[in-house]
Amino acid sequence: MSTRSLPPEDEPTGDDGRRPVRTAALRAARHVLRAARSALRVLATELGTPTRPGTPLFDSARGRWVRRLPYVVAFGFAVSLLPSGANVLGNDYGVAGGLAGALATAQSVPLLLAVTRPLQAWWVMFAANVVCAVVLTGVDGVAGRPWPWPPTVIVGYLALMMALSVRERRRTLIAVWLTTGVTGVLFDAVAPERSQSSSVLMFVLSGVVLLLGAALRERGDAQRKLQEQETISEAERARRTLLEECTRIARELHDVVAHHMSVITVQADSAPYRISGIPQEAQEEFGAIATSARESLAEMRRLLGVLRSEETERQDGPGPERAPQPGIGQLAKLVEATVRAGVPVELVLPEEPVAPEPAVDLSAYRIVQEALANVVRHAPGAPTRVSVTTTGDGARLTVLVVNERPAPPMSAPLETSGTGHGLVGMRERVRLVDGTLDTGPLPGGGFRVAAQLPLSAPIPPTGPHPVKDSDAP
Repeated sequence: MSTRSLPPEDEPTGDDGRRPVRTAALRAARHVLRAARSALRVLATELGTPTRPGTPLFDSARGRWVRRLPYVVAFGFAVSLLPSGANVLGNDYGVAGGLAGALATAQSVPLLLAVTRPLQAWWVMFAANVVCAVVLTGVDGVAGRPWPWPPTVIVGYLALMMALSVRERRRTLIAVWLTTGVTGVLFDAVAPERSQSSSVLMFVLSGVVLLLGAALRERGDAQRKLQEQETISEAERARRTLLEECTRIARELHDVVAHHMSVITVQADSAPYRISGIPQEAQEEFGAIATSARESLAEMRRLLGVLRSEETERQDGPGPERAPQPGIGQLAKLVEATVRAGVPVELVLPEEPVAPEPAVDLSAYRIVQEALANVVRHAPGAPTRVSVTTTGDGARLTVLVVNERPAPPMSAPLETSGTGHGLVGMRERVRLVDGTLDTGPLPGGGFRVAAQLPLSAPIPPTGPHPVKDSDAP
C-alpha cells in the first residue's frame, strides 16, 4: 500500500494546536533562502554597476599636477609590486617561476586600470588573489607565512581600496568589503596547517581604508556643492539687486515723466479758456492732446505697478511718491549728512549753473549718494572729494568721487568685503542715460568712481533703425 505526504494544512497537529516542528523548519529555511537570494542579487548589482566608468580620478581638479597624481601613484605601485610580488611568491612560498610571475602581474598591473575603472580593476585583482590563495594551498612554503593573502597582495589590495573609495558609492564599497571578509572566512575554514591567517588583517585594513577614502570623498562633494550653492546665491542676489534698482529707477522716472505729462494735460485742457479766439478745430486738437496725455500717464502707472515688488508696495504704498526727486542741487545736503557721519567730504560744483535733463540730474545724485554710502561702509573716516563739473564743450556732465586711504587710527569698517551690488545700480543708471562709468581702487589706496553723463538724455529713435554696415547684405 503506497503512502503520500499530506500538505502542511492537512498534517495533523499536536494537542496544543501547533504545526509539527518539521513544517516550521521548512518555512524558516524558505525565508532564509529567499533573503539570501535577495542579498546576492543586490550584491551582484552593486558589484557590477560602476560609477562613471572611463572617467579618470580627480578629473574635476583645477591643478594640472593634481589630475596627473593618480597615474603617477598607480604606476609607482604597479612597478614596485610586480617584481616584489613575483620574488615573494617564488622565493618565499616556493611557487614556480612562470606561475609566480603571472600571478604577480595579475595582482599589480590592474592598478593602472584603477585610475579610470576601479571596480573593473577590483574584479581582476580579486580573482587573481583568490587563485593565488588556492595555488598556495598546494605548496610547501606556506608553512609559517601569511595566508591566504601574502604581504604584497595586501599592499596592492589596499591601494586599490583607496581608488575604489574615491570613486564608487557607499553601497558598492560595503559590498566589496563584505565580499573580502566572507572570502577570508571561507579560506580560514580550509586553512593549510602551520600557516598564519591574514584574512582578519586584510578585512580590518581594507575597511579602514574604505572608510577614510569615503569620508574624504563625501567631504569634497559637500564642499563642492556648498561652493555651487554660494555661487548660485551670489548670482541670485546680484539679479535681485539689479531688479530692485530697475524698479526704483522706474518709480523715479514715473515721478519725473508724470510731472511733465500732467503739465501737458493741464495746458491742453486750459488752452481754450486761457487763449481767446481759438478756432473749433484747434480746441478739438487740444482736447485730443489732453486725452492722449491722460492715457499715456495711466498706461505708465499700470506699467509701474507691474514693476513694483511686493516689498516696495508694503513700504511705499500703492500710490506714486509725492516727494520731489533729488538732483545736483541737493548734493550739498547729502554731503552735510555724510560729514556728520564722520567722513570729511569736499564738494566742488560747476561755477556756471547747469540744467540737465531730469533723468541725468537724478542719476548724478544717485551715483554720488551710492559712492558716499560705500565710503561710510568700507572706509569710515577717509577724506573724500566729490566733484561735479561740465566738459569743455558743455555737452557732458562729469561726476567724480574719490576717497583716500583712511588715516590711522580709523574705526573698523562696517563691511569688510563688498558685494559690488551698489556698482550694479550705478552702471544701470549710467546705461539708462547713455553715459560711461569707470570704477576701481587707486594705486596708493582708496577708491575712485567716475561717471560721464550727457546733459541731455538721449531720445530713442521712433522710426526704422538705420542700416549699419554689419546689417547690409
